[in-house]
Amino acid sequence: MNSKVTLSNELRKLVESRMEHTLEGIEDTLQHILEDQEINVGDLKEDIQSLEESFNRLFQKWNLEILYTLFLRNTNFGEIKKILGVNSRTLSDKLKMLKRYGYIERTIETGPPLRVKYGLTTGGKNIVLLALPLLYYSSSLNSLNDVET
Repeated sequence: MNSKVTLSNELRKLVESRMEHTLEGIEDTLQHILEDQEINVGDLKEDIQSLEESFNRLFQKWNLEILYTLFLRNTNFGEIKKILGVNSRTLSDKLKMLKRYGYIERTIETGPPLRVKYGLTTGGKNIVLLALPLLYYSSSLNSLNDVET
């Protein structure tokens, strides 16, 4: 059996089991907040709109792939380009945007030759760790919908 598939299946099972517990905790917390602070739908709408901007930025093409690549190891522009198969202009634009929003850091190593390494900030690492369960959960919902149709 392929070890990559086994690891993926084990990781999926672990994530799914922990997601159920996490979702219950989040739901319970939100219920308490809504009851204690008497938050109305209008307040929630404003919060959701601000979160939606961040969510949309994160899930633009290539952004998660870049973040996951850097989660596995700090590396340079050429390595990221090679691993992902993305063109130079797109990768450059995405790296600048991810740096601007505080997900990644750019470190210049003095040479010769001069080298530039990219790595995740603490916030970037946390985003990757939070996005992983969301992606697995979304994937499992899609699988269930495929079976039902």
